[in-house]
Amino acid sequence: MTSDPRPQAGGPAPVPRPRTGLHGHGLGPLGRRLFAAFALVALVSVALLTAAALVGADRGVSSAHQAERQRTADRVAAVAADAYRTAGGWPGADLSRARSLAAGAGADLTVWDADGGLVLGTPGPGRAHGGQGGAPGPVATAEVSVDGAAVGSVRLRFASGTGTAGRSVAWGWVGAAAVGALALALAASWFVTRRLTAPVVRVADTARALASGDRAARARVDAPGELGYLARAFDAMADDVTSAERARHRLAADVAHELRTPLAALQAGLEELRDGYAQASPERLAALHDQALRLGRIVGDLGELADAESARLSLHPAEVDLVALVRSALAGREAELRTAGLTVHSRLGTAPVPVPADADRLHQALGNLLSNAARHCRPGDSVTVTVSATPAEARIEVADTGPGIPADELPYVFDRLWRGTRARATGGSGIGLAVVKELVTAHGGSVTAEPSPGGGTRMTVRLPRTTRAGTRRDGPGQGPAETA
Repeated sequence: MTSDPRPQAGGPAPVPRPRTGLHGHGLGPLGRRLFAAFALVALVSVALLTAAALVGADRGVSSAHQAERQRTADRVAAVAADAYRTAGGWPGADLSRARSLAAGAGADLTVWDADGGLVLGTPGPGRAHGGQGGAPGPVATAEVSVDGAAVGSVRLRFASGTGTAGRSVAWGWVGAAAVGALALALAASWFVTRRLTAPVVRVADTARALASGDRAARARVDAPGELGYLARAFDAMADDVTSAERARHRLAADVAHELRTPLAALQAGLEELRDGYAQASPERLAALHDQALRLGRIVGDLGELADAESARLSLHPAEVDLVALVRSALAGREAELRTAGLTVHSRLGTAPVPVPADADRLHQALGNLLSNAARHCRPGDSVTVTVSATPAEARIEVADTGPGIPADELPYVFDRLWRGTRARATGGSGIGLAVVKELVTAHGGSVTAEPSPGGGTRMTVRLPRTTRAGTRRDGPGQGPAETA
């Protein structure tokens, strides 16, 4: 129940794949731009964090040194208070320990009594800025208290360079950390850029190889996320292109094969008549006419296949009752089925089965299935047509009790110009079932062939019941049998 041997025609021989892209030109334009963007972001981020770290470190070091200076001033005030307590007042108080403690901290000491009189040190320009000459440095003051009463105060003026060594160390560590962070960020940017651009460059290389004629070129990139989807989609597209090209070569070879036989017979017969080797008898002219009819059938079938392949562009879907459509198709092929000596049984049910479809195109597909059964079944065989439905899809089954199709040939029955080993002697161009597949696929459905439980072959057409608005129609189950 199928249609003609297909030649094993393949695509063009592969050519050497060009070695370009990532391996030949580094990162490539996209990679360089991406790396420059990453590097700019890393540089700005590291610069901002470095500035913040330097400001924070400077303030932290300054606060630590100021706290240390204040602690020193507090200790000097405590020593001065002990000297005041021992001497009973500032006159005669021994402040040598206080002076030594201040000198050890690198500061000049000034002591005042409770009335603001100078006890020790150089008064300088005012109480807040007294001390020795030179640029004023950091100052720390503390109150001298004896038995809870304030008896004076001390002031320590430190050298202006105090604390710069600690600040230099902190800034050095921050600078070193910034350089290290920038180097790591650039290295990570380079690595990520290569990881991101490698699949894209590989796909681009594969595209160039395909364009240059290497039909076996594939990206075969195992990348995560969208890059992996891109690579797999590209490989799937390349497989489709290769299959389409092979199908085109095979179709050209099959069409040439199908046309060659009737054309050769027609040419030979006409040459015999022209050269006088044969008389233009009715029998001879009838044989030539049969060859012309066969040639016309092949050309007509090819035109029908072309129309079916473009059916998606010319479909005019509407709500169609599948039961009525199948009943009409059976009536249209009744004479052909009866002439073939077949008994037809229909299981259509009584309730309608609405589907969104182009009635003419679907009628054509059903007619081809019935004609295929009439052509390949034996007299006395039976054909059973069943319509069933679920909320999601509707099914049409055309099962016969004919000779059947070998299991290894079932996957090819809907290929163009293909005929099985049992069907080659029955004639036909091998296009009818290919037209069925194109028309059913244009409706969003599918058609399959499998062995029938009662012997023979069962063709099953599945059509979606989703309307344009996205709703579904409930249909009846299988109804009682009707015999035609």
